[in-house]
Formats: sequence, C-alpha cells, structure tokens
Amino acid sequence: MAQWQKLLSLDSELQDGVTQLYEGKFPRELRHWLCSQIESHNWGLAASDENEANACFHSLLDYLEEQWKRSVQEHSILQGPDFAGMRAYLLKNFQDNPKYLATILFECLEMEKRILDAAAEEQNQPCCGPTLEPNAIQLDGKISDLESLSLEIKKESKSLESSYERLEYMQEACGDQSIAEGMKQVPVQQHVGLARCLANVKEKCRAQADNIAQKKQVLLQNTMKMVKEAEEIVLQLVDEELPEWRRRQRLACVGAPLDTSLDRLQNWFTSVVGTLLELREQLQELQQQDRKYNSVQGSEFSAPLEATEKAAASLCLKLLRSALVVEKQPVMASLPQRPQIVKTGVRFTVSVRFLANLPRFKYQLRVKPEFDKNVEEAGTIKGFRQFRISKDDSKVLDEDTPGGGLVAEFCHMSLKEAKAKVKGTTETRLGVTEELHLVTFVTEFRHAGLECTIEASSLPLVVISSSNQVVSAWASIMWCSALCTGDPANLSLFVEPPPLPWTQLSQLLSWQFLTVGRRQLDPDQLSHLREKFLDGPDQLVHWSQFFKENWIWIDGILELIKKHLVNLWKEGLIMGFVSRKGTKELLRDKENGTFLLRFSESSKEGAITFSWVEHINGETQVHAVQPYTSNELSLMSLPRILHHFNVKSQNCSSGNPLLYLYPRIPKDSVF
Repeated sequence: MAQWQKLLSLDSELQDGVTQLYEGKFPRELRHWLCSQIESHNWGLAASDENEANACFHSLLDYLEEQWKRSVQEHSILQGPDFAGMRAYLLKNFQDNPKYLATILFECLEMEKRILDAAAEEQNQPCCGPTLEPNAIQLDGKISDLESLSLEIKKESKSLESSYERLEYMQEACGDQSIAEGMKQVPVQQHVGLARCLANVKEKCRAQADNIAQKKQVLLQNTMKMVKEAEEIVLQLVDEELPEWRRRQRLACVGAPLDTSLDRLQNWFTSVVGTLLELREQLQELQQQDRKYNSVQGSEFSAPLEATEKAAASLCLKLLRSALVVEKQPVMASLPQRPQIVKTGVRFTVSVRFLANLPRFKYQLRVKPEFDKNVEEAGTIKGFRQFRISKDDSKVLDEDTPGGGLVAEFCHMSLKEAKAKVKGTTETRLGVTEELHLVTFVTEFRHAGLECTIEASSLPLVVISSSNQVVSAWASIMWCSALCTGDPANLSLFVEPPPLPWTQLSQLLSWQFLTVGRRQLDPDQLSHLREKFLDGPDQLVHWSQFFKENWIWIDGILELIKKHLVNLWKEGLIMGFVSRKGTKELLRDKENGTFLLRFSESSKEGAITFSWVEHINGETQVHAVQPYTSNELSLMSLPRILHHFNVKSQNCSSGNPLLYLYPRIPKDSVF
C-alpha cells in the first residue's frame, strides 16, 4: 500500500499532524495527486545531488503535463484536479532550486513514516499491515504455482513449434522426390545406398512426428491441469475471499476495527486474470499452429485445445464479473463516520475499483451509476420513494489515482426525489429512515473476444430529507449491517425487522464508542446496558425496543463524547454506564471524596454527571450533581468543572469534596 494511502486511513487526530507537517511548506493537494510519483523517487539522494534533483523535478512536471493533456482530451478540466495550476506552482516556487523541493519532500516523507510507525505501535501491529492468515498464504502459493505452470506451457509451446519447423525442414530438404531425382543420376550399384538413405530419412521423420505427438500430449495435459487449478482459485476468490472482504467492509462501515484494504485481493485478481488471459492467447496460438501444420500432422489436437480455451475464457469471465467493487461506500462530507446515509440535494462521494489491475484495461472501462437498478422493493412496498441521480456522471477507470489502481471516484453525486411514486402492494408503509436503497455501478467489458456486463452495488443506504433524521437513519444502517449478510441485500428488512441477539448488538454499540472516543465499552458497561435493553430470557433485542426506547439516548452520549469528552473516555476515566443504585453500591465502602463519572439516564440529549461519597458521624452519604449537557461543557471543560467544584450550597461539608477518582486515583494526577 502506498504511504499516502496509509496516512489517509489514520484517525483525524493523526491526520491533523500530517496537515501541520505540510503547512506552509508544500500543498497537500500536490502531495495527494502526485503521491505515487513522489514516493517513487529517492528524495534523499536528490537533496544532495543537483542532477538527481533536476531529474526528479522534471519528472513531476512531465507527469502533470501529461495529466493536464488527458483532462483536455476528456473534456474534464473543470471537474478534475487543476493539473495545470499544480505545474505552474512547481515552476514558480522550485524551478530555480529543485534541491530545495527535494529537501522538503525528503523531510516530509520521513516524518510521515514516523507518524505511521507511531500509529502502528499504538495498535500493536506492524506498519506494513496485518499478518497474512494461513488461507492467504496458501492462496499465494496456489497462484504462484499457477504462474509457474503458465511459464512452463509457454516454454513447451515454443519447443513444439521448433519441432514442427524441424520436421517441415526435414521433409522439404530430404523428401522422397529429392531422393528419387538423385537416384536417376547415379549408377545402379549406388541405388541400394540411396534406398537406405531414404529409409533413414523416413525413420527420422517418424521419430520427429512421435516426438511432436508426445509434446502435444504433455502440453494438453498441462493446459487442462492449469485450467483445473485456476478453477479452484477462482472459486476461492469469488465465493470466499471476496465475500469475506465485503463482510469486513460492511462491519467497518459501522465502526468495526477491521482491515478493508483491497491490495491483497487486487493482487490475486490481477495475477489470475492476467494468467488466464495469457493462457487463452497461448491456446489460440496452439490452435493456429495445429491448423498450419495440419497437412503434416493430423488435427486430433484441435478439439481438446478449443474446449480448454473455452473453459479458460469461462473462468476469466467469472472472475471479471466479480472484479468491480465499491471501495468507498456512499458518504457525505458532513458525516464522515456515518457512511450509507445520503441526504437529497446534498453531494456525496463514492468510489469503485476494478480488481483486475492490468495495463491493458486502463481507460477501457466506463462506469455508470444507477440508483435502485432493478430493485423489486420499489414496486412492492407501499409508498417506496423513487430517486434519480442528479446528472449523468459516468467515469472511466484509470490508474492515475493515489493508490495506482483502476479506480473511479464519484465526488459530486447527489439525489433528487422523483415526483411520481409507485404504489406498492405491501400494506406496511415504511418510515423514511427504514427505506433501504442501492447505488449500482455498471460497465461493459470487451477485450480479446470476451464480453460481459459487470455490476457492483453499494451496501444498503438510507436517503434522508432532513438532518434531523440522521440519528434514526444510523440506527437503521447498524441494524441492517448486522442482518443483511446475504447478496443481494434484503431491502425489505424493515417491513418485518427480525430481532438482533444481544451479543451482536452489544458489539455494534461498542464499535460506536470506539469510533467517536477511540475506546470500546468494557464488560461492566455492556452488562449495565444489557439490563436496559433486555427484559426477558431470550437474549434478543427487538427493533422497536432499540430504536424507540434506547438509541436516541445512546446517540446523545456519543455526541457528547465526540465534542467534549474524547480524551477522558479514551483514557478510561469515565465509568459511564452505571445506575444510581449501582453508584451507591460502588462508593459505599470507599474513602471520603471518592467519586465517579457516569452518564445521565434521564437526559435524552446526552449528559454527564458525577457522584461522590461522604462519611459523616458513621453515616454514609452519596451525593450527585445535576447533569452537564453539551451547553455547559461548551462553556467549561469537565476537568475544570471538577477542579473548581464547590459544595457550599450543598447539604454537606464545604470546599471541593472530590479527592479520588474511583477506585482510588488522586484527582489531580488524572485531571
């Protein structure tokens, strides 16, 4: 994975560090659009070598000029990046001193590596990415064997052609006619020798023909073996690896800390598609070769070759039909942590990637987005709203992206509701935030005699018309993420929403806190929430119970953490979820001034309070304060509130009673 792509996957706090790194030194836009070019040069050497600095500098200029010319040809000057402006900036600021540019980029790249190392250390994983699982290692080995077998077939094919040519030469140079003419011109006593020569030539031709037959048999066996091995790999990629990546992406969209990089999957698809295409070309050449020499050596070879070629083509098409994926799900800039929610009339971004990243496919595929393409729910659910994409926004897949893959990024998509509504047959009318929709991307593939229509759909999304619907929409997205595990997705899920096991819902809730506060819920916090969600022994939470009774409250707490309590939550200083009764039990036997921080259960907008224990004349009292909402915390941070808190107006001893954060941490050491 490119270094810049790794930086883009970091959380906002670390990305802020990257922003500051480039502030006043070098435009981040240039770093982004030149990412692969910048990372391909040795800027350390360029910073000390004038010639190298000039070479690197002009390489960047040439690349920008090429991209600008391409944007002119495609009439996309206004839509795409300002390549001409970037080139002008480089010329203006660094033309006279390329070494200065090299120094800047060398230092910035080194600092980027340190940021990535720090992030990797925090996550206790190497910066280069996750460790390969046994299945991945096994698949790498299979693909490597497939490529080796392909090379072997190429060698055998060349050897077969050489054998054909040698046989043809022997027959032409020493054929029966040549020897017969020679026999007329020699004495009778030499006829016996010439006859022997003729017999020898015929014997060599027969031996050569037998050799060719053996080579053809070996070639045929190897091609059939290769197709069989390729079939196993294709099935594993299409039926196992790709669905597993989609599962990780689906969960990552709702906060799961899972790897959604496509690098490994793209390498596999690219290698296998490339190998199968080469095999088809090789088999077609073998068929031509067999037809060419058919008058010399029969054509029993052609039929199996043709059948094998068709099998290879079928496998290639199967892989290609699955090669288009939605890499970045629809997301609005205002809700980066809540994808799959789209507001009418508001721009959103989505990107697709073609996993078969072969140079021959560059600029060959044009992808067009379609909204609710062939969605049956549009005609079966009463009042199901109809939308259309505001403009024809088809794009060509190319390699000129930060990651270097065949990617199309749709940055200016928006939806407009159609006036006419189709009357469905289902009696239940869904709420706005319970309707599920899809964006489908379609492209036509044509290459080397292979033709197919390729489609890829987004995860189910919710279309809202007001920002007030975001909280409800996200509840639907989470519920859908847990239950819509099949393909195609069940867009009628909320007609009769199935219950969700607490084990799944608790994980979803925990991920929400990880997303906004970089810390998941601990077992004690989950245990308290479980009591709020479950009122029976079946361990199932029903949609109405979650959506109408508890989610608004939890979302308010998440918003409070995001705006005011991130560091306190991340460091584990907030106990969070504990009832009044539980608070009294926890503090009853603690020292005077021991306190804990918990979220208010009565405030739906999200609020935090604290309680402390006081022992007076053998009597234990647990006191609490009015919850602090976002309004109060906007005026004064919680640590300052704790520091300046005074209880003169309370029915207890005067002064600041807060001494120890539960269980017994001196307040001043943590706040």
